[in-house]
Amino acid sequence: MLFWLLYHWGGLTLTVLLRGLIVAVTYTFVWFTARQTGAGRVGAALVTLLAVLASCNNWSIRPQLLTYPLFAAAIWILYRWQTGRTKTVWALPVLALLWGNLHASFVILLALIAAALVFGSGDRKQLLWVTLAVLLALLVNPRGGHTYEYIVQLLVSPSNQQFSQEWSPPVNQGWQMNLFFLWLLLYPLLAVFSPKKLSALEWCWFTGFGFLALWGLRYGIWFILILTVLTAQMLAPWEEKYWPSSRAENFTLNLALPLLFIASTLAFLPGLREKWWPQAPAVTANTPEAAVTWLEQHPDLPGPLFAEMGMASYLEFALPERPVWIDSRVFPFPTAMWQDYREITTAAWDWQTALDRTGANLLLVSTAEQPKLVTVLDQSTQWCRLYADEVAEVYSRGACSR
Repeated sequence: MLFWLLYHWGGLTLTVLLRGLIVAVTYTFVWFTARQTGAGRVGAALVTLLAVLASCNNWSIRPQLLTYPLFAAAIWILYRWQTGRTKTVWALPVLALLWGNLHASFVILLALIAAALVFGSGDRKQLLWVTLAVLLALLVNPRGGHTYEYIVQLLVSPSNQQFSQEWSPPVNQGWQMNLFFLWLLLYPLLAVFSPKKLSALEWCWFTGFGFLALWGLRYGIWFILILTVLTAQMLAPWEEKYWPSSRAENFTLNLALPLLFIASTLAFLPGLREKWWPQAPAVTANTPEAAVTWLEQHPDLPGPLFAEMGMASYLEFALPERPVWIDSRVFPFPTAMWQDYREITTAAWDWQTALDRTGANLLLVSTAEQPKLVTVLDQSTQWCRLYADEVAEVYSRGACSR
């Protein structure tokens, strides 16, 4: 609903601007937390930049994005609690209230606090009272305690486990994952040779969230944010030796860099960059806008409609009067449907039988995600192509007679 309101008020310009602000707040909190643990300015900045590069593939505009600054703030608060600055710890129930109404990942906040209760060095009695307040705050939402049932459904969903990429273990594909795995491999060497040693709580966070990051792709962002703080503080002794803090700060550079980043961010926002850059690449280059507009102009074409899963989600937003067979949420649909979807998409030997089971009379096919399906449809006598562009093609059941 928040994203819908943002899009309604300011289109992609305001939506993408919000993403930029959320990302900026998140990594700023991480930098301050690293500094709080003893990391130097330069080390904290460089490691935070590494985190930005390694985790930028997690910046999709979806509800989970809204919780990143909450996670970063929770880590900052718990580090302050460990050092005796206990007033800010009462902000955790406020974070819980927000998090519980934004995304099901609020259980991660409970994991952070539980580890601090067991392994932390702060006032445990106070944190116990805070934990009770957090648990109560998490019940203040439209579904109350039933939100936990939703989490269990997500975790045990066969469709998620078998067909959702983000619920699968990460693989070393893409430059972001190259950085992540290289960082993970080098970290044990840093832990061995650094004079700065981790506390029991930090090792608990490292092993717990590290396990999650290797269990499912969707958990990587949380681990990277923690790993940033741990890495920066372990580099601190070397930074103090080779880049002493007594070195004078360059005020002009410190002012110029943020202004440059802010100006470039605003200049390249969708809706603004087109005003000075006529050849700007389309923000929605893989979105079937033209094909959906064509479908809207031909309401007489008989359904039901089968669409590529990503395009189906766009159809639910842009053309809700055309119901779809499946969409990108994955878990609400049974595994049999996803098996059929995979056979259709990959043009398996029985793709036509699987397609017949959907009951579809109209197809919206992605040229990038379903190239094999496009090939067999063009060769089939049972389907007629009615529309085509670089992004999508539309087919109707029946031989072409026009």
